[in-house]
Amino acid sequence: METIILAVVIAVVVLGALGGLVVGSRRRRPLPPPPPSPPDITAPPAEPHVGEEAETPREETRRTIEEVDLPDASSPVVVEEPPVVEEIPAPAIEVPEPTAGRLVRLRARLSRSQNALGKGLLTLLSREHLDEETWEEVEDTLLTADVGVQPTQELVERLRERVRVLGTRTPAELRALLREELLTLVGTDVDRTVRTEPDGRKPGIVMVVGVNGTGKTTTTGKLARVLVADGRTVVLGAADTFRAAAADQLQTWGERVGAHTVRGPEAGDPASVAFDAVKEGKEMGVDVVLIDTAGRLHTKTGLMDELGKVKRVVEKHAPLDEVLLVLDATTGQNGLVQARVFAEVVDISGIVLTKLDGTAKGGIVIAVQRELGVPVKLIGLGEGADDLAPFEPEAFVDALIGD
Repeated sequence: METIILAVVIAVVVLGALGGLVVGSRRRRPLPPPPPSPPDITAPPAEPHVGEEAETPREETRRTIEEVDLPDASSPVVVEEPPVVEEIPAPAIEVPEPTAGRLVRLRARLSRSQNALGKGLLTLLSREHLDEETWEEVEDTLLTADVGVQPTQELVERLRERVRVLGTRTPAELRALLREELLTLVGTDVDRTVRTEPDGRKPGIVMVVGVNGTGKTTTTGKLARVLVADGRTVVLGAADTFRAAAADQLQTWGERVGAHTVRGPEAGDPASVAFDAVKEGKEMGVDVVLIDTAGRLHTKTGLMDELGKVKRVVEKHAPLDEVLLVLDATTGQNGLVQARVFAEVVDISGIVLTKLDGTAKGGIVIAVQRELGVPVKLIGLGEGADDLAPFEPEAFVDALIGD
């Protein structure tokens, strides 16, 4: 019995010791962190009260005007000057080269590229026996130079007849013969002056038309130089509103010779710009108004109709004195197709042939005159500002056949 009691006591002691260990281990575990304290919220300032609720104003120290420090009157006051903006100087006005005899002075440049036609014909005509094969070569030479089929046949027939009558053919005789026949085809009795002096009114009105890429805007600027060189005053109308750089390009040409340029918004109504140009030209009392139109494709009916509209609007001020068609001499027969369509829309009164210095196809002068029935009045002989020259048949033919 005592043994049982002792075992029970030992068991109780052991259980008590184990319970103490468990309780002790639980007490040694770290407590969880306390929850964060709420942030301090600053109350917004109270709104000022008025009337009876108004607070008593606080006393503040105030200074009299005698106590305020003023700047010494003897010390200089530094005033910062605004930065100096450099003005862009106006472009210097150039003095264009006189137009009288300009083509004669440019004859050497023209002959370097053009006399292949004349030299080729003289070489063929100098053969001892002029058989049918030789005459066919003469025809081919003329056709290659864009003289045109009908003018070529007429020229060959006259040459064959005169060579047969002439008999002996010295180089001098052949050159004189060829010069005479070419002058007959080119025409020496045609009025080639650009009409810019209408009777009883100012200004003369000139409209320049043509396809993009023919040098139309450049030709308009160069024509302004030609007129200024002859002592005329000019207003330029930038009616090519479809090409972004056209108005800037024309204005640059005008500034170089002191000509005023009238322009409108990009993609604006070209007829309105042309109308304003003529109006300002009349108000300024200038001699000539040059209107540069858009280089529209001749295959686009709507655009060609718009060109006709520009012409009609301008004529509300006064009739057009000149309608100049600008053609690229290198385009050959394609240029004649363009010329026909433009002639149907506006009454072409004169032709300007550009890029005549870079091709041996000088016969286009003959072909385009025959096609339209209007004379070539100006020719472009290069990229220089004064390379636009009045067309002179004698100087042109002499350049074709060489010395």
